[in-house]
Amino acid sequence: MQKGKLRENKKKDAKALFFIQQGFHENVFSRISAGESAKEAWKILKTEFQGSAKVIMVKLQYLRREFETLSMQSNEYVQDFLSRTKAVVNHMKSYGENINDGTVVAKILRSLTPRFVHVVAAIEESKDLSVFTVDELMGSLQAHEDRLNRS
Repeated sequence: MQKGKLRENKKKDAKALFFIQQGFHENVFSRISAGESAKEAWKILKTEFQGSAKVIMVKLQYLRREFETLSMQSNEYVQDFLSRTKAVVNHMKSYGENINDGTVVAKILRSLTPRFVHVVAAIEESKDLSVFTVDELMGSLQAHEDRLNRS
């Protein structure tokens, strides 16, 4: 039974390694072809594209600073600002940062231009920000911006 399970695991690993290798251009393939298992190939890819633990730490520090200094420009549409914010958050998550919607919602509300001060106050008073999602916030802000643009 153990031999059969081992054989099955080796087959699955070889299949996973094959799929990993097939997904890359030959310059990347040459670097991962030395890996004898899917885990080794994945480790090579992770180090290659994310960097070592030290590099990841430095990149995360940069991204945290970028997140904290984000602010909406006076001539910027809310959709563009939210897209910039989401891009930074997604980049942080790709490096293993654990950032929840509540943190992102709070950051967005703090970073809006003064023309959103009334909608920010209304959201803070009427919504439970601990469960309010970025998508819900996006809908509210876009609706407010549309009303402002019509008047």
